[in-house]
Amino acid sequence: MSIARLLASIVIALVLAGCGSSGASTSSPAAAASAQSTAAATPGRSNGPKPSQTDTDWGRIWDELPASFPRIPAATPEEQASGGATSGVLVVEGVDAKGAATALQTALQKAGYTTVGSLDPLEDGSVVLDMTGPPAGCMVQATATPTGAVTTVRILYGAECPFD
Repeated sequence: MSIARLLASIVIALVLAGCGSSGASTSSPAAAASAQSTAAATPGRSNGPKPSQTDTDWGRIWDELPASFPRIPAATPEEQASGGATSGVLVVEGVDAKGAATALQTALQKAGYTTVGSLDPLEDGSVVLDMTGPPAGCMVQATATPTGAVTTVRILYGAECPFD
């Protein structure tokens, strides 16, 4: 094969590679994992993009709750909440931490979730609710904390959980 033909073959191969291919990829596993992580962080909704996700000590979470997430009766969203990454923060008036956690537990059970931890109060009066739900791998953690006349419920909604 002449050098001119060899160079032409290389140029054609480079052009075809630049155009994309439906064949097997030769990218590294790290590049594939990076692309997978980015894609998971910004998948599309039917009516717009899904929210971002954040890695926490607990695990990867959605940065907001889906509209279908079960609610505590009489709870209102807290828009000015601080104190770290959450999927959502709710405020419940006139209900203690155990009552707020139990109300959320009941709502989640009706949606098919299963409790995987106890609802025993911690030293500060907070109650932590850990649940799993459909599909496999979906984890939810809610921490109900008494804050004066209200109870604040911080929810971590796992990235493996469905978002509609």
